Amino acid sequence: MKKVLFATTALVATAGVAAADVTFSGYGRFGVQYTDDVSSGESSTNVTSRLRMQIDATAESDAGVTFGGRVRFQADEGTNAAGDPTGSAFDANGVRFFARSGGLEVGVGNIFGALEFMPGMYPIDLGLTGLGYDYTAFNFRGDAYDSNGSGAYGSNGVELIYSFGDFSVHVSASDVNDRIAAHAAYTWNGWTFALAAQDSDNDYDTEYAATVAGSFGIADVSLAYAKNGDDDATGLGGDHIVLAARFDVGAATNVEVYVADADYFAETSYGIDFNHDMGGGTSLRGGVASLGNDDTRVDMGVRFNF
Repeated sequence: MKKVLFATTALVATAGVAAADVTFSGYGRFGVQYTDDVSSGESSTNVTSRLRMQIDATAESDAGVTFGGRVRFQADEGTNAAGDPTGSAFDANGVRFFARSGGLEVGVGNIFGALEFMPGMYPIDLGLTGLGYDYTAFNFRGDAYDSNGSGAYGSNGVELIYSFGDFSVHVSASDVNDRIAAHAAYTWNGWTFALAAQDSDNDYDTEYAATVAGSFGIADVSLAYAKNGDDDATGLGGDHIVLAARFDVGAATNVEVYVADADYFAETSYGIDFNHDMGGGTSLRGGVASLGNDDTRVDMGVRFNF
């Protein structure tokens, strides 16, 4: 990922600041997506696109504490940040502010969230668009960094992240359903093990989760499990389990696969994709997924990182 660094002499205007910088990063993607919607009985093929630009600004005090903030500008096809389908607007999300020293970081505002930031929770990045993300076991039932929504504009959160060698811990809390979540992770012999728990006022938020990920022969593999509320008559809660893998099939090409099942799925979800590195931060991507609601999605296109 290439970064643009502004001259620190233009950014440092206050005595006592040892260093400061601003970096830009992000990606663009465009292609086509086919959707077979079982509930409506209709299918469609449309252009899909996204441009994301992320700005990270930091300053370091004489004591060695780094203070910073992250904001993201993003535009998807056909919608703006408020979800208006009449057009695409390049809008900012809520800001995440942080203070970092050594292995300790405190974040406030549009926080990462202990569940979403948990190792193994995003084992792959299927196709061009993610194709439904059924392979994310916590099913977005916890706090997460909001790319184009309210974030710090609405519900604020606070989190603490600490890492020491192969061990890390992440605790987060927010006003959304009065959530308090935490995960602990440990890496041993190339394998990462993680456990998480959450307390929430929402009966269908994630209660606890576990992941294990590492390399096994020619493949990177992961297994994830989450308890997302109780399996009851509403059909909204229950267990969610995901097995995923990534295989290199050439010097510049890899294939990703997953199979996922959940008590709230109508059908077992599964998918496969390919990612071909074209150099210079560009890649050709495509995939197909049969989702838990029995919909089918297919996409293909180009992504470029900057």
